[in-house]
This record gives sequence, C-alpha cells and structure tokens, in this order.
Amino acid sequence: MAHFAKLDSDNIVCSVHVVSNFVIEDENGDEQEELGIKFLNSLHKYNPNTIWKQTSYNGTIRKNYAGPGYTYDETRDAFIPPKRLGQEDYVLDEDTCQWIEGE
Repeated sequence: MAHFAKLDSDNIVCSVHVVSNFVIEDENGDEQEELGIKFLNSLHKYNPNTIWKQTSYNGTIRKNYAGPGYTYDETRDAFIPPKRLGQEDYVLDEDTCQWIEGE
C-alpha cells in the first residue's frame, strides 16, 4: 500500500490516505507519485489548492512517515514531526529531520 499526506496551505499534514500499489504503478510496474496524486484528486473531487505528498512507513520517502500535525518542508523534501511538550529546546537533526536534545 502507498500512503499520501494531504497538506493544508501552510504545508501542515491534515490527514494521510492509503492508495493501492497498483494505482501508482506505471505500465512498467514502477511506482509513480503523480499517478497516486491524480487518483486522489479524482476521488476527492479535484481542488487546485489541495497538495498531496507521498510518504512511507520506513522513511525511504521524505525522511519520516507523515502524520497529522507534521510539517512538510519543501527545502528538505521531508516531513518533520511537531515538537512535543518539553521539547522546546530541542534542535532539528538535519539527517533524520527528527527533534533531538540541544546542547
């Protein structure tokens, strides 16, 4: 199964949708993100303001699996989790895009 994050206008993840792998495979059997986006736009009545980004459980696509409240960072092409209570002094690890204790 493929997973796609629906983003709001501030690049915050609103929800994550599941799409069957066969939907995103091209004629050669290769996965194409654009096919999933086209399917979701069709399913949810296309809205030009809706942004979809593929995500993956194992972090091979955009560093982290997206969840509601995560931010999509275009520069890093990564999903970044929100800071939790008590993590105010944490800093972003650029390799993992996870919050770690600052020094």
